[in-house]
Amino acid sequence: MKPVSDERITLHGFNNLTKSLSFNMYDICYTKTKEEREAYIEYIDEQYNADRLTKILTHVSDIIGAHVLNVAKQDYVPQGASVTVLVSEGPIVEVPNESYEESPGPLPDNVVLQLDKSHITVHTYPEYHPHEGISTFRADIDVSTCGEISPLKALNYLIHSFDTDIMTIDYRIRGFTRDINGQKLFIDHDISSIQNYIPDEAQELYDMIDVNVYQENIFHTKCKLKQFDLDNYLFGYTKDKLSRKEQEAITERLKLEMDEIYYAKNIERS
Repeated sequence: MKPVSDERITLHGFNNLTKSLSFNMYDICYTKTKEEREAYIEYIDEQYNADRLTKILTHVSDIIGAHVLNVAKQDYVPQGASVTVLVSEGPIVEVPNESYEESPGPLPDNVVLQLDKSHITVHTYPEYHPHEGISTFRADIDVSTCGEISPLKALNYLIHSFDTDIMTIDYRIRGFTRDINGQKLFIDHDISSIQNYIPDEAQELYDMIDVNVYQENIFHTKCKLKQFDLDNYLFGYTKDKLSRKEQEAITERLKLEMDEIYYAKNIERS
């Protein structure tokens, strides 16, 4: 039985389909000196610390209509953060009041929101190239739900919450539920591409590639900014401080970095 978008299916018991959205974003910056690299990492750690990430994930929970049960968050040393949130599809009778703050450790910061059979997590990874003057910031966000709430509702908000040059988005449905006749349902909504859930204004900004496995309910979309302005990739100064030759060399390095991340492979320099 194939569901259509405008009808509701009567189920036998609970809808236990697991729907998972993975949102991976990259911010890329040219940092020429050690001081610039350290300042960039410090800026990222301040801009996307565990407290701010917790607010973002809590808003995601509100958007998808979930109820937060527990939050665990961590800022790491020397850099990074994580948050995990546990959520439920409906309200519950008792909500734990305990705080699970952890002391700084040797790994990147993490925040986790815990849900009833559902969760939202984010992990950040600031890093820099040891020789080439390139620094990158990566954030991985996973929204996994069980039941009728859809993680796809959070996509628009996540895109607008991060200043991103490249996005990799995965969506997959696992398990099955049953209709009242016992027929297995491996998907309960129509979808042909993640791009269907990306707002038009964002689609205009990015080049996009789909790699989908429809028979397995696996959807994958990669996005890279179309426009390139060198001023957006310099940390602490503008391109008018550079010679034309320097501008061209830095632009080449940045574009190569972006292409390698976008295509997930090392590219030989011409």
